[in-house]
Amino acid sequence: MKWILSLLLMLSLWPLQVQAQPQSVKPGDPFIIINKANNKLAFIDDNEVKEILPVGTGKSQELTPEGIFTVKVKAVNPYYRKKNIPGGDPRNPLGSRWIGFDARNTDGRIYGIHGTNQPSSIGEYISNGCVRMHKSDVERLYEKVPIGTKVLITLSNEDFKTLAKKNGAIK
Repeated sequence: MKWILSLLLMLSLWPLQVQAQPQSVKPGDPFIIINKANNKLAFIDDNEVKEILPVGTGKSQELTPEGIFTVKVKAVNPYYRKKNIPGGDPRNPLGSRWIGFDARNTDGRIYGIHGTNQPSSIGEYISNGCVRMHKSDVERLYEKVPIGTKVLITLSNEDFKTLAKKNGAIK
């Protein structure tokens, strides 16, 4: 009897697991790749690598999650909830833009690509999991990235064009 209940429970959860898988990236769509091996971000659009920019990532490899995620939230002058700092305040560590994605089953408000009030941290392994960018870089990227854009975070020795092709963003 126990094994039948276990089997029924597994089968009832199976469709949920399938639905949780990320949708594939379509050739030509905007796509972001963040490579923790070199702390660089590539913006891919129209079947080509448009820009490669420096970023700061997690203090440890585990802090910045790896995988394919989806941009869920965008904000200008984001509010920093942890320390109750309003957007636009020079003390706000999120800078002027937030591009939030759904890593670790979150809603786009926990993990994100954002500016920083510490520009010297770019290129370093320093964050608590987010991806930091220079102000001008994140503001330019923000304008190009629609909600729904896929974000790949990886630790790889491969170049961005190869990674984009492997993930379907470039034909």
